[in-house]
Amino acid sequence: MTTAPEQTATDTPRLGRKRDLSRDPEILEAALDVLAETGFERMTIDEVAARARAGKATLYRRWPSKSELVIDAVACMKRGAYDLSSLPDTGTLRGDLLAMIKEPSIADAERKMQVMAGIVSMLSKSPELADVAEEALVAPRRAANRVLIERAIARGEVPADVDIDLIASVGSAMVAHRLLVERRPVTRAFLVSVVDAIVLPALGLSEKR
Repeated sequence: MTTAPEQTATDTPRLGRKRDLSRDPEILEAALDVLAETGFERMTIDEVAARARAGKATLYRRWPSKSELVIDAVACMKRGAYDLSSLPDTGTLRGDLLAMIKEPSIADAERKMQVMAGIVSMLSKSPELADVAEEALVAPRRAANRVLIERAIARGEVPADVDIDLIASVGSAMVAHRLLVERRPVTRAFLVSVVDAIVLPALGLSEKR
């Protein structure tokens, strides 16, 4: 009858170091900053690591490729999406839309479009990235606009046969054109003009109604 040899310290199975996920938000924010500044092609994981003050090995273990890092970073932008249950309710659609125009929301829209500009060359090559970008950068505002328009329809302010999805997307499209094509800043005055000159007339409402 034999017994197993006594296990020595060198025989003890070694456990790998647990990944510290607590720094993920900082790293993903740094990735978004670099992406917005340089674009996908010139962006490097080394630069993101330097910006986040994190070890390069940490990033490469967590995100083996730049594409995976960018997808996670863009996806995290959805966390600040609108709470559809607590949107402005002023009694008029114009009032509601203008109440949505605040300095933080303007800055957020600009950053989202800068990120979109950074990944635009990759969207046709990466369907997964395109889906994530749509969900994080465009869909939240469209969903909020849709709620406001549906509310206006319910109170009889707007005809029921309008193309809600099309009109709910107009604002984001105009912001993208302003930033990416005209390369001009998005201001409150510009956003108010979009509401008054495009969105309201498209819904059959006169300016400042």
